[in-house]
Amino acid sequence: MAGRAQALGGLTMAALDLAQYALGGGAGALVGFTLGLVGGGGSILAVPLLVYVVGVPNPHLAIGTSACAVALNAGSNLVRHARLGNVKWRCALLFAAAGVLGAAAGSSVGKLVPGERLLALFALVMLAASILMFRRRHDDGDLKVELDRKNAPRLAAAGGAAGLVSGFFGIGGGFLVVPGLVAATRMPMMAAIGSSLVAVTAFGLTTAFNYALSGWVDWLLAGAFVAGGVFGGALGARAGVRLSQRRGALNMLFAGLLVVVALAMLAQTL
Repeated sequence: MAGRAQALGGLTMAALDLAQYALGGGAGALVGFTLGLVGGGGSILAVPLLVYVVGVPNPHLAIGTSACAVALNAGSNLVRHARLGNVKWRCALLFAAAGVLGAAAGSSVGKLVPGERLLALFALVMLAASILMFRRRHDDGDLKVELDRKNAPRLAAAGGAAGLVSGFFGIGGGFLVVPGLVAATRMPMMAAIGSSLVAVTAFGLTTAFNYALSGWVDWLLAGAFVAGGVFGGALGARAGVRLSQRRGALNMLFAGLLVVVALAMLAQTL
């Protein structure tokens, strides 16, 4: 038991009370809504919510728990997007497969870096991703895009890079996956959102497994987070379908979300 407490940075599972688990469910609903709406950004919100709202004192415990919860939420939202025909499966599976190895390596290194530094560096990466999305805000993409010899190398390279970064920062990586898919294939934004959930699920599960090996996952909190995320994800998916009918609306929303969250994180960590 002493070893367990040490692995969690002095925090045992009993240290969280019922109110915190309830807050975890509310945070999960917000993250699920974000994942359903824009296919990414959920894990960006999860870690600061767990640390600053729920009150998890160890950043690595928050990262490991959020990776597990976001992966399960992304998988739930993936089912909805697949039913709506928003997933380019061959492109998404190649992207995810290339990124899983990167996520495993990145998460191993990320566990060695202080949590506060991870959050600050991650905020800077988010700002860079938001610039990419703003620049592509008027591009509706090619609705008929499929995996071929031309885009396969770009998908593999982008997937490997996104997996490495997402594993290092302990996140699902949707904020990188969506622009990576768009840049590699020029698929429409809604297809990139649906397809991104394949990689978000795979990266999150890989990272969560790696963090669980070090005892940095609170399974009860992850469960509360997922329960809230199921409800929020259903609302977000419906809103995302409606917004996709407006030219560039999701691109602008996604980029704006990244800017707001990145600035808030920088204000907290610097």
